Amino acid sequence: MSIIEATSEPPASLAAPGVCEFFVFDTRRHEEMMVMDSAPSRRTFLRRASIAAAVPVTAAITGIGIPESAHASESGLPDFAPIPPASLGPAVNQAGYHVGEIGPNLYWVTDSFYQAMFLTTRDGVVLVDAPPTIGRNLLRAIADVTKGTGRPAQVTHLIYSHHHADHIGASSLFGRDVVRIGHEETRRVLLAEADPNRPAPTVTFRDRHVLTVGGECLELAYHGPNHTADNIFVYAPVHRTLMLVDVIFPGWVPFKNLAASSDIRGWVAAHQQAMDYPWTTLVGGHLGRLGVRADVQVQQSYVDDLMDSARTALNTLDPTRYFQKYGPMGNAWAIFKTYLDAVSAQAAAPVTAKYAGRLAAADVFTVDNAYAMAEALRIDYDVLGPFGIHP
Repeated sequence: MSIIEATSEPPASLAAPGVCEFFVFDTRRHEEMMVMDSAPSRRTFLRRASIAAAVPVTAAITGIGIPESAHASESGLPDFAPIPPASLGPAVNQAGYHVGEIGPNLYWVTDSFYQAMFLTTRDGVVLVDAPPTIGRNLLRAIADVTKGTGRPAQVTHLIYSHHHADHIGASSLFGRDVVRIGHEETRRVLLAEADPNRPAPTVTFRDRHVLTVGGECLELAYHGPNHTADNIFVYAPVHRTLMLVDVIFPGWVPFKNLAASSDIRGWVAAHQQAMDYPWTTLVGGHLGRLGVRADVQVQQSYVDDLMDSARTALNTLDPTRYFQKYGPMGNAWAIFKTYLDAVSAQAAAPVTAKYAGRLAAADVFTVDNAYAMAEALRIDYDVLGPFGIHP
């Protein structure tokens, strides 16, 4: 199969008139959004974070004062707060999946941990991502919805949101003849990794690409690094549906270490980039339900609060005791570890309290997310705290 590279401006033959008009993205606005200044409306939150700074950090480290839900149960495993019902999605069937209709010919499938999206057309199915935990249930879900419609169940095109194996590791199930589409960086990475379960895309693009198959279309766009250097936006304009993976987690706090993202600054910016699309339904790639615009707004607030609280902790937490304890023995890593762990605990405390009961698992990953945010502030935002320029 030959390699096709899509240009920044898709060829006219790819976009059927009246079917797909590419969404125009305001790049200049998002360059401005990269400058993260604290808004005056956050002063109340920062005051609370400053109060938390006065609480001995040892309490957070030793577990004193941590909510009861975080203590170990009799099983030896920790207990966590109940999940808000609104954070849960539909129940899966006996085979372990749920498939639902987003709009005419557009569907999503989940196992309550991962999500994929697919578009049925008169010429075949366009699948976006192939998470291995869903695996062959993808084929079953597609068969469920195409049965009796007269539309083929054969997957002819497979779009990669990004190169991570947990989202496309079942790509090999669809054989060699499927047209695989992804960002040019996705192809570069996958060629280097040579994973037989993730064949490299044969159709690539740099900035944007319009895919039209059987009278249906999807718009693919790259707005810069975020979760990974190759993570893309997949937009179904007719259905006003956006698929953006590993950025928004509807109803939940982000996965550990801000979704293990390689570019935190870009990941933060991707929230507003998503909001600039005129979508009404979001496929986030994880967990059990679809998203709405209010989900992004809540997560934006969580991220902003976490950034403010981490900045406050870096600027107020006195590192003297860590230098005194570990400095004489020359253990620089012990100094950094204990100080940054204390910063994370201090930064997480008010955020966890604010979002408990509002976002699922606020007590599970907020300390880890605070650590990732504090490191991003030190490295990418120049909030060095006690490790600034020596006088």
